[in-house]
Amino acid sequence: MSGTVRARFKAGVLELLDAVDLSEGTEVSVTIIESAAKADTRGESMRDALKATAGAWKGLIDAETLKRNIYEDRLIDTRPAPKL
Repeated sequence: MSGTVRARFKAGVLELLDAVDLSEGTEVSVTIIESAAKADTRGESMRDALKATAGAWKGLIDAETLKRNIYEDRLIDTRPAPKL
């Protein structure tokens, strides 16, 4: 079995929240990734951080010129033709 299983850490033990199809005694590797709701341990959510920086570039660049330059740069062919 491979995949992602939800679990809860309680009293020093990982408690599985989803069923698993494993034989008794099977060794597995566990990777811990906190869910987005609990990942913020500093008290400031990611949303708050994004809101604090929103608009910081406003007025510093011309958005239409930037978009035009991006699309023009995509047309530049820098790879050599393949030799068949």
